[in-house]
Amino acid sequence: MALEVELHVHLDGAIKPETILYYGKQRGVSLPANTVEGLKDIIGMDKPLSLPEFLEKFNYYMPAIAGSREAIKRIAYEFVEMKAQEGVVYVEVRYSPHLLANSKVNPIPWGQKEGDVTPSDVVFLVNQGLKEGERDFKVKVRSILCCMRHMPEWSLEVVELCKKYRDQGVVAIDLAGDETITDSSLFPGHLQAYQEAVKSGIHRTVHAGEVGPPKVVKQAVEDLKTERLGHGYHTIEDPVLYNKLLAENMHFEVCPWSSYLTGAWKANTEHAVVRFRRDNANYSINTDDQLIFKSTIDTDYHMLRDLMDFTEDEFKRLNIKSAESSFLPENEKKELLDLLHKAYAM
Repeated sequence: MALEVELHVHLDGAIKPETILYYGKQRGVSLPANTVEGLKDIIGMDKPLSLPEFLEKFNYYMPAIAGSREAIKRIAYEFVEMKAQEGVVYVEVRYSPHLLANSKVNPIPWGQKEGDVTPSDVVFLVNQGLKEGERDFKVKVRSILCCMRHMPEWSLEVVELCKKYRDQGVVAIDLAGDETITDSSLFPGHLQAYQEAVKSGIHRTVHAGEVGPPKVVKQAVEDLKTERLGHGYHTIEDPVLYNKLLAENMHFEVCPWSSYLTGAWKANTEHAVVRFRRDNANYSINTDDQLIFKSTIDTDYHMLRDLMDFTEDEFKRLNIKSAESSFLPENEKKELLDLLHKAYAM
């Protein structure tokens, strides 16, 4: 597939192993391996684990990157390079500013000592790296800031950072992390942040229905007023909710290979994306966390083509849908759609 649009990929899950090793050595942070292959074997996954086990993987390498201005900017720049090599023309990349900071964040993540990189500094640095990457690699990039389910006390600052940097490439707010935390969508910090996002015209997406029940999706839609769903596979278990979202053209950010490795999808069952295709739903194909899943966007497309009989025509349709559901302003969205229509000869 040439010229893809990607809407669901985590910056901190798409770092080059070489870069982790470089900053681990430079900053004296001990890593579980000292070669690229060794690191890939420990951080990477080849067979399904649970979502919490997957989330544990970040503990291995985030201390090498978090709290370093140079490292934060560099992973953003290299991310754009990675996407250019994959043939992606537009990408929305997401991350938690707090998980890369070491100052004015409580608790300070990854056991770091207190430093001088605040969540606001993180957003500034990522924006710089992405902007330079855009210039050098000719890929259009925007970013999404994540609230974390287990840390509702960070969320109001996240929405304020979305407002502060909205003219510098930040297009939306997200809620990420462990959705098995009961009713975490309804924690007051998250609710208030999303209410403020609605009021301020900040776009909204939410991780929901990946491993959690349809109830989590319902909360994302009704209480958090989400415009897109991160994953959303388990929505189909509630036919009333699913049909309502189909009618409303809700966008599902599907991550096929990820869903296999996190156990969100059981390989002996029909994948929700097959149902989405059958129902002509509005969805995109995304990598989620390439470092951990040892993947590129091609991995996901091959999986759908080889195992689920997806056609080139469906890939074109879903990429058009992705562009339509992007958080770009209307004039830029039109440019992107024109580019795709031309490339797809549609």
